[in-house]
Parts: sequence; structure tokens; C-alpha cells
Amino acid sequence: MKVLTEIRLRSGHIIGPVLSVCLIVYIAYHAVQGDRGLIAYWQLTKQVSHAEVTHLRISRERAIIQNRVSLLNPHTLDRDMLEERARFMLGYSLPDEIVIFRR
Repeated sequence: MKVLTEIRLRSGHIIGPVLSVCLIVYIAYHAVQGDRGLIAYWQLTKQVSHAEVTHLRISRERAIIQNRVSLLNPHTLDRDMLEERARFMLGYSLPDEIVIFRR
């Protein structure tokens, strides 16, 4: 009988800290591994930086294409650009020209 009361008395002092440690471990685990944890945050940051680099690259390509299109506008036609496109589309070149094709 005395042993049971001693166990109840000591278990009352142990259960509180054990539950507290379990709660702290649970919260710490989900702060690192959870859907909104540190690892997910790092992955999301990496994806955002990759998307920003892609956006800058595509924006530059779009600006170059937009410039070439504006040079072919009928109201402000650039004769050199028209000649270049006509030669490319028709496959003509002068005998002393060197033609380099890019993909």
C-alpha cells in the first residue's frame, strides 16, 4: 500500500515535465518538417528565386523580339530589317557574303 502511494506521488512530479518535453519535441519537429516548416520555406524560397531568374530571362527575350517586331511595323519600316528577313525567307545571298544560321 505504501509503495502505491509512493508511485502516485512520484508519477505526479514526472508526468508534467514528460508531457512538456513531448509537447516541445512535437512543436519543434513540425516547425522544421511540417507543411509550413523551415524546410518547406527553404524550398519555396529556392523556387521563387528560380522563377525570378526565369522571368528576367524571358523578359529580355521578349524585349528583343518586341524590338525586332517594331522594326517590321509598316508605319516605321526599317529597310535593312526588311532586306534581312526577305533574304532569309527566300534563301538569297550575295556571292561575297558569309551566311551563318543559328537555331
